[in-house]
Amino acid sequence: MTAIAVTIAGSDSGGGAGIQADLKTFSALGVYGASVITALTAQNTLGVQGVFDIPPAFVRQQMDSVFMDLSVSAVKIGMLSVPETIMAVAEGLSVHLCRNVVFDPVMIAASGDPLLRPEAVSVLRETLLPIADLITPNLPESATLLDLPVAEDEAAMARQGDALLRLGARAVLIKGGHGTGAESVDLLVTGQGVTRFAAQRIATRNTHGTGCTLSSAIAAGLARGLDLETAVGQAKAYLGRAIAAADTLSIGAGHGPVHHFHALWKQEGEDS
Repeated sequence: MTAIAVTIAGSDSGGGAGIQADLKTFSALGVYGASVITALTAQNTLGVQGVFDIPPAFVRQQMDSVFMDLSVSAVKIGMLSVPETIMAVAEGLSVHLCRNVVFDPVMIAASGDPLLRPEAVSVLRETLLPIADLITPNLPESATLLDLPVAEDEAAMARQGDALLRLGARAVLIKGGHGTGAESVDLLVTGQGVTRFAAQRIATRNTHGTGCTLSSAIAAGLARGLDLETAVGQAKAYLGRAIAAADTLSIGAGHGPVHHFHALWKQEGEDS
């Protein structure tokens, strides 16, 4: 049986994040990827120049088309910028009895440009948190969902993870990429406890699409039948290698993408 995952997210015209990063990640990890596009962005490595939201009814139509034909084993959810789209996606997930739902609550692009309207935060919190199997907020996103200051240490991260569980989330991966220190630490918080995932922080400005890549890599692992903790561990290792290889690419004049195909593309000077 072919492992299939679907990404429900916005399109990045520059190719480094969003739908494009998700599909690259699925492919790199041996999973067939389908897509439901929620928004179009005019975007490059320098920032987001424009956003066009897809009509919610058409978002739902895309979901119906995918799930009525494909045997989807995991779902990754990314950019949902308006309340009406959030509601349409939540309804579609329930109707199609979707499983292994990984929700990355995208709010701000790596460039600092907003991707979620302020009035949509409460709808996100109340509608999608309870039906996702895993949510993957970074430090600012977790703070926004909880209306709290940004966590400054692992103890605060764990407390915010517990608070998100109390809001209905089934499992939470608090990502520490926005933190400081030699290590980038993520905490997987579930009803059974906290699991720590650490990696050396890599000095590069080419980190566009890291959040999208991590969440879609987790979804790919779940689609292949991995348990949650193993899927998270393998996804973080994959992202670390993609970040480490990012500087071998030369893409744009700003924050370039990670190298999704670092294990497949030959480096300059290698034999073909």
